[in-house]
Amino acid sequence: MVELADGRLVRGRGLRGARPDGPDPELGVYLIGRRPQGLAWEVHWVRCRDFSVPSSTSDAMAGLRDAHRRAGDERVEVGCGGGVGRTGMALCVLAVLSGVPSAEAVAWVRDRYHPRAVETPWQRRWVARLDAVLTSD
Repeated sequence: MVELADGRLVRGRGLRGARPDGPDPELGVYLIGRRPQGLAWEVHWVRCRDFSVPSSTSDAMAGLRDAHRRAGDERVEVGCGGGVGRTGMALCVLAVLSGVPSAEAVAWVRDRYHPRAVETPWQRRWVARLDAVLTSD
């Protein structure tokens, strides 16, 4: 569980791993190549291939803004296949929405979630551009 700068809690996870202990989420935002199947909770799917960035930044931002809003009083998780690179990008967006400067988001997520979160240079560039994305909305 990651506590965001504004106190909201979000679980990051890898969908290929074992299901985490604890209650199911009420909302999951998943950055994966194919629509997730067999989940009993509300899902926002963001098309994103392994080691890549979302095919639609606006779709990713819509799902993650909703996740941030709902994490105030609902169980929310974000995930990808392995739970590191793309999940790290999602957590960076949530960190920025909660008040972390985008220039510090990758280090913030690596410190609080996983030391290798946001694995590739293009994923780090995508996170670095969050300020421009947020101000254009």
